[in-house]
Amino acid sequence: MDIDTPSPAHFQPIARNVPWVNGLTIRAQKRSDAPEIAALQSLPGYRYGTLQMPYPRLADVEKELDGSTPGQVLLVGFLDGVLVAHAGFSRYSGRRSHTAGLGIGVHDAYTGRGIGQALLAELLAIADDWMDVRRMELTVIADNAAAVRLYEKAGFMIEGTLKAYVYRDGEYVDAYAMARLRKASSS
Repeated sequence: MDIDTPSPAHFQPIARNVPWVNGLTIRAQKRSDAPEIAALQSLPGYRYGTLQMPYPRLADVEKELDGSTPGQVLLVGFLDGVLVAHAGFSRYSGRRSHTAGLGIGVHDAYTGRGIGQALLAELLAIADDWMDVRRMELTVIADNAAAVRLYEKAGFMIEGTLKAYVYRDGEYVDAYAMARLRKASSS
């Protein structure tokens, strides 16, 4: 275990509404995760549902990790010691500082196990309870029915269809613009 990594007892859910899958650990991303994140981004199913290009370069992944900002939350999920997901959001600035953009990716062999749901719940709890993000938005490829269901279950709504949004595997495909608007607290 790295010197800067807390013991597993320190990895406790922030979200109270979604229990973690047995064996799952969620923590902040760090630079040493770059090789495993690059491998995750190389998986065909992962790539198919995201905007990732084939064969991500390790240097590019490291650059992304090095370029994080204070308004950004980047998490990784490990199941029994294997990096199986990463997710995060970036808060916008200025007149859109109440808004953040979110993204999640799960390892091809680990989808449908509640890992994405756990990561999403953690991100939303941090955004809601620690950063006062009012609007969380994302873009999801329209044919990714499992992701659309996950986001809708968490309160996201489809706000529109983005035609020919991404070029994937030799054709243009649509995406949905989705958002979750948190009501202002009454305090």
